[in-house]
Amino acid sequence: MPTASSNSHSPSAAYFPDEPELPRLVTSFPGPASAKYLKSLGEIFDTKAAYMLCDYQKSIGNYLCDADGNLYLDVYAQIASIALGYNNPALIEIAKSPEMIDAIVNRPALGNFPSIQWEGILREGLLSVAPHGLDKIWTSLAGSDANEAAYKAAFIYHRLRQRGKNAKFSDAEMESTMNNSAPGSPDLAILSFEKAFHGRLFGSLSTTRSNPIHKLDIPAFKWPKAPFPTLKYPLDQNEEYNRKEEDDCLTELEIIIKDWDDRISAVVVEPIQSEGGDNHATPYFFQQLREITKKNNILLIIDEVQTGVAASGTFWAHEQWNLSTPPDMVTFSKKFQAAGFFYGNDELRPQQPFRQFNTWCGDPSKALIARGIVKEIKEKNLVSQVARVGEYLYDALSSLQDKHPDKISNLRGKGRGTFIAWDAPNLAARNKFLLDMKAAGINIGGCGLHSVRLRPSMCDFLRFTYLMMLMTLNSTFI
Repeated sequence: MPTASSNSHSPSAAYFPDEPELPRLVTSFPGPASAKYLKSLGEIFDTKAAYMLCDYQKSIGNYLCDADGNLYLDVYAQIASIALGYNNPALIEIAKSPEMIDAIVNRPALGNFPSIQWEGILREGLLSVAPHGLDKIWTSLAGSDANEAAYKAAFIYHRLRQRGKNAKFSDAEMESTMNNSAPGSPDLAILSFEKAFHGRLFGSLSTTRSNPIHKLDIPAFKWPKAPFPTLKYPLDQNEEYNRKEEDDCLTELEIIIKDWDDRISAVVVEPIQSEGGDNHATPYFFQQLREITKKNNILLIIDEVQTGVAASGTFWAHEQWNLSTPPDMVTFSKKFQAAGFFYGNDELRPQQPFRQFNTWCGDPSKALIARGIVKEIKEKNLVSQVARVGEYLYDALSSLQDKHPDKISNLRGKGRGTFIAWDAPNLAARNKFLLDMKAAGINIGGCGLHSVRLRPSMCDFLRFTYLMMLMTLNSTFI
């Protein structure tokens, strides 16, 4: 196992020469200052889901500092949203730039008043790493917003196809939509999968199926859901079982599509179901899904909000599927620090203005950060590094699983970069594990019913050997 001195050869050594070699704990978890400040903050802001109060000015690289001065090795990274570590100097320089000052101080309503720099920012940044075949972009404010904008594009396209390109809106459509009724407000749907997560905004919630607490008390569209394969791991040792499971799910999907009789505008799917438990499917499943959507004139939306931006060992997780044709839309957010969706078909852009629209239509300051992240990923070859280190981490965890099969099971993520997860015996054991790891200086997250997930940044992975060491040496954690 590499030693601490190995870190001098890692990509973040130049970024963060003062980054510590190990977590530093000066209090218990949670510390007294965190508890005090969280209580005070809780009087004006909901802190029920807060783990700790953080001091981001003192956080560095892969280490998150809390209000008590504890430094945690962070393999959760703000729910998979920190691409290049805390206080990355390359991004700080962008934040100081005249472009950034202009974008923040004179924040434009991009739909009406885009700046003269906007095209260049998009072409040099987000569009330079667009998924194959998707050369256009719509920018949004967050992942949920990106998905909802993609849904709107799908519905508008669906009706364009039914109505005809040159047909005008009828008086009945114009009048009925103001009463939320057909034909102006048609009975169309987005199909999602069991255990899926696509956001917490009002429309995206109707496609989220991962946890009832997200949806309770919120009115929902009566949209269909299809079964997502429940595979056995390792995938390469359970191919016969998994193929049957995937075929059964695909058969059920086709039955649902037939029952809905041309009312499904799009299917939305995550390459790996993240919040629902890091559930995988094989390339075969997604290849067949692409063919089914094409056959039924249904759009395919790939939600790469959490899997995108190199986390899976390729820039986009769906690159690993070898689809016959590209997906129709790919949504993004999180590690890009920006949000939106890519598309290729001009007809997914509404013919009339103000149909896909809001005041901001994204944020040029976030697009500038995204451009900087893209530059660093390219210059430092971070995609291949994620793949390399993911292989190391997976092998190390596989050895732990062999030693402790009653504590760590269903390890998954082989060949998927650092997008790795495993199951604890039950929810109580998982939650205790997460707390024990924080008490040892490791900030790590859970997902699904009783899964643990890794979501590190891309800037330095050799330090994660300490995660393996702690897990191996302290039997309390496993």
